[in-house]
Amino acid sequence: VQLVESGGGSVQAGSSLRLSCAASGYTYSSYCMGWFRQAPGKEREGVAVLVLSDGSKTYYANSVKGRFTISQDSAKNTVNLQMNSLKPEDSAMYYCAIGRCGSWWSGSDNVWGQGTQVTVS
Repeated sequence: VQLVESGGGSVQAGSSLRLSCAASGYTYSSYCMGWFRQAPGKEREGVAVLVLSDGSKTYYANSVKGRFTISQDSAKNTVNLQMNSLKPEDSAMYYCAIGRCGSWWSGSDNVWGQGTQVTVS
């Protein structure tokens, strides 16, 4: 499995950013795909996830509910994270991750992207 991320950058508080992650090489429909983030000195945090076999099934961390939206493109191999009303506390390295849905939030068996930096000032 390979994940290729795009998006990220530096923006002012209240702005929006869009992250995208394209996956290849996976064959199981019972996978979940989404984003974690990690700020310096803090633990890794699951942000949002989508069930690949049913893009309407999405789950969010409480800290981003109502501001972030995860979606799947028509080819179903790319997941997007639309981040609105960004806050300084959203600043972190964001990692795309794909794995079995039952263990996705724990991160233990996920395949990870290289990460993309989001900085909100």
